[in-house]
Amino acid sequence: MGAFHAYDIRGIYNRDFNKDDVYKIGYFIPRLLKANKVFVGQDVRVSSPEIYEYLCKGITDAGADVYNLGLATTPMVYWSTAKYGFKASVQITASHNSKEYNGLKVSRENALPVGLDTGLGTIQQWMATEVIVPATNKGRIVDQDVKPEYLAFQRKYLSDLTNLKMAVDCSNGMAALLIKDLLGDAPIYIYDDLDGNFPNHEPNPLVEENVAELKKQVIQHQCDVGVIFDGDADRVMFVDEKGKFISPDLIIGLMAHYFLEEKGLKGNVLQDIRTSKAVAEYINTFGSTMHMWRVGRAFASIKLREIDGIFGGELAGHYYFRDFYYSDSGIMAALIVLDIVSKQKTKGKTLSELINGIRKYANSGEINFRIEKKQEAMDAVRNYFVTSETPTASYDFDGYRVEFPEWWFNIRPSNTEPYLRFLAEARTEEMLDQKLTIIKGILKVYEDSSVLKGKH
Repeated sequence: MGAFHAYDIRGIYNRDFNKDDVYKIGYFIPRLLKANKVFVGQDVRVSSPEIYEYLCKGITDAGADVYNLGLATTPMVYWSTAKYGFKASVQITASHNSKEYNGLKVSRENALPVGLDTGLGTIQQWMATEVIVPATNKGRIVDQDVKPEYLAFQRKYLSDLTNLKMAVDCSNGMAALLIKDLLGDAPIYIYDDLDGNFPNHEPNPLVEENVAELKKQVIQHQCDVGVIFDGDADRVMFVDEKGKFISPDLIIGLMAHYFLEEKGLKGNVLQDIRTSKAVAEYINTFGSTMHMWRVGRAFASIKLREIDGIFGGELAGHYYFRDFYYSDSGIMAALIVLDIVSKQKTKGKTLSELINGIRKYANSGEINFRIEKKQEAMDAVRNYFVTSETPTASYDFDGYRVEFPEWWFNIRPSNTEPYLRFLAEARTEEMLDQKLTIIKGILKVYEDSSVLKGKH
């Protein structure tokens, strides 16, 4: 079964995993997490009801109870897990992947993520070696409606937005379950029907073509901001009033206006290893300290808790909050950004002006190189530059990030595909182009083909 990955269980349903696998996963989760009750939510994908059925059979055959949240955003499951003191939860989702995919995001007590190294690998081993013996006293299924309380929590971050004109793309995903309860009918909504076939575009806002309609709506209706969610609403991204996609890492800097300026908080903020150097520089001007860590919720959520960070974010559009049990929430992030845009509009500042005040460098966006010998290729790039230039900083906890006085790069392996992911930033476009030419020359020896992704 090829569905077990570093952060979750995910793949094409009935190819990479099936209902029998789901049953076994469900059976072993209570044992792994020492739980006698498990929260379970699901997204709107066509395969989710069957996965839910067999997951519940496994959990109840293990003697544990299922608390059924029904249709839910992934952050809603995280919040419920921590809020109500559960030791285990599962969200059935494949997040931003296309309709044929599905998966399971497993969390433990305090909504801490369970990854391959922190439990999923153990379940995979048990599935191959252990005999399943259904409990005599089977668990029960209890329907649990947390939506009213969850909306009440989110409303704490909802300010008066009547001066804003906005467009919102729900990607036919789970944000549509909640967003109108919060923003009302004022925004221009697109693709706001819950539809697990994702008939309009794949629910991945990082792919340029998936944001095309939102950009069009923003320009056509002269909006102040455009908002787009992914399939399970744990990620959110933004388009400025000119219809330009905003690199999600820059939003970490923008959020300083809410937490560090408006709320007057001081402390630690978290970024991933791909984040623009400009973001840390911006955060520092508010008297707070930036910490850098690995990509992915399995790492970021734990690190934010470890440093007691106020908030943090990733290039992929995940934003984590201390007040959200150190987990990520696309909707909470959206409400905070909309609050900032609204308040800054009263001061005569547009979203593009705010972002231009953060952005300082030319950025390549993430480039994917199809390479099997990933470590060799990574070492070749790093070795070339550290012997020809003098680094000012070097990190090796998620691939390599090497910084120089005028530029920096990050090169890291994909956990699930034969790709190297590369990103660079420089003082000028000319310098960036020069460095990219050298890097592509080095990697050409190792690559099958390269695909440029993530440019908007």
